[in-house]
Amino acid sequence: MAGCVDGDLSVLTGLLAASGLNNASSSQVGELLCSKFDGVSATLSSHTLAVDSIYLLFSTYLVFSMQIGFAMLCAGSVRAKNTMNIMMTNVLDAAAGGISFYLFGFGFAFGRSAQSNRFIGSNFYALKDMPSEVNGFDYSFFLFQWSFAIAAAGITSGSIAERTQFVAYLVYSSFLTGFVYPIVAHWVWSVDGWLGAAATSRLFGVGAIDFAGSGVVHMVGGIAGLWGAYIEGPRLGKYTRDGKPGMDMKGHNASLVVLGSFLLWFGWFGFNPGSYVKIVVPYEGSSFEGNWSGVGRTGVTTTLAGCAAALTTLFARRWFTGHWNVTDVCNGLLGGFAAITAGCAVVEPWAAIICGFGAAWVLMGFNYLANKAKYDDPLEAAQLHGGCGAWGLVFTGLFAREKYVLEGYGPGRGHGLFMGGGGRLLAAQLVEILVVMGWVTVTMVPCFWFLNKSSLLRISPEDEMEGMDLTSHGGQAYYIDESPLGPPQSFAKTQTPEGSKHGFEN
Repeated sequence: MAGCVDGDLSVLTGLLAASGLNNASSSQVGELLCSKFDGVSATLSSHTLAVDSIYLLFSTYLVFSMQIGFAMLCAGSVRAKNTMNIMMTNVLDAAAGGISFYLFGFGFAFGRSAQSNRFIGSNFYALKDMPSEVNGFDYSFFLFQWSFAIAAAGITSGSIAERTQFVAYLVYSSFLTGFVYPIVAHWVWSVDGWLGAAATSRLFGVGAIDFAGSGVVHMVGGIAGLWGAYIEGPRLGKYTRDGKPGMDMKGHNASLVVLGSFLLWFGWFGFNPGSYVKIVVPYEGSSFEGNWSGVGRTGVTTTLAGCAAALTTLFARRWFTGHWNVTDVCNGLLGGFAAITAGCAVVEPWAAIICGFGAAWVLMGFNYLANKAKYDDPLEAAQLHGGCGAWGLVFTGLFAREKYVLEGYGPGRGHGLFMGGGGRLLAAQLVEILVVMGWVTVTMVPCFWFLNKSSLLRISPEDEMEGMDLTSHGGQAYYIDESPLGPPQSFAKTQTPEGSKHGFEN
């Protein structure tokens, strides 16, 4: 009988007969009830899918709001003369990344077909055959993954700010979101991949745990930015010819930096908890706990890691410099978030504080090394996302709790070395760090090298001194009384009596 599994009809008929119905009536009522079970089950299943889809879409909107945060953070971290340029690159990261991820990226990351392999996906190009009931993929899942892909591209744009040609942004952003990032996502997050704990065949039998992308998103974007900034070289005037510190090139608006940091914090509540993808998943043996519990705990660990990193940076920088520097604190905060992203769902809240503390020192350490190496990254993006992302993977290999790993991934996965899990998970985490660095290097270095050799990467020295807002975007970002923002009139350049082209009034 449809709707009843073996034995259900006889049990139901027996209960009805025990209540006083005769055998014939009990059989008829039992068959009627069984016939309704399919409809009830389908309705409940549809409601569950709807709730999960709404949750995923809501998380997507939060993650996408991070693009506002990136835009504000980038704008405040560059000089005023390049504000429009960096804002335009943030818009193009989303737009160009949307097309490339739609055409190729999603298929490379999550495509599943007879030709799929552990290296790259091979289906769902341009969303063909979507939605896919077999794989459980709906359009909401594509949109969520797209918001992650453009986040990686946004990270890279900060590293090469204030000196990069606009066409270069279009090329690298499309390449990164359409090919480089999706391959790493396939390795770690696809069930066909070879590296992640979600795969059916896992590295060292356990797989690497990178729940929301310390490696997949942050390291990919950070390492790409590292090579872009290295190939371009520092901004003019950042260092003198003998390698000594030159001009002070701090960002022009700390208010925008703080605004952007808070918006990114807000968006991270979709980035990390949203990576559960489904929320209506009860845990075995419990009617009180489920994915909804994990979502809440993930929000807590994310918050605590960021708070710990911000406070550590605050007092450390005060000790080093004698100042309470808000932009340093904001970068420390974001470093904590980037680090906890890998293990946010599988560690205890107290461990998240350790993660944030470590992330702050990792960021300050890499900033020190960058300065010694004369490496110029206006937003500290490579140090923050690349360095803290790598620390987050190591941290997860040390502190992942067995109970949370079981709830998030199922049995047969590893847990942290310091939590009694041995070294297999830590080894898998270290492998992820190495392969992400290697993959991004062998793909993005040729990309930036080709752009550089083709004179498509760096702007001219004259344009760099003038500012890209004027030379590339037709004006400045800030105007007062309909006049470009500039020096006071008493210091304005004027024509000297001798006819010199440039002079100053006395």
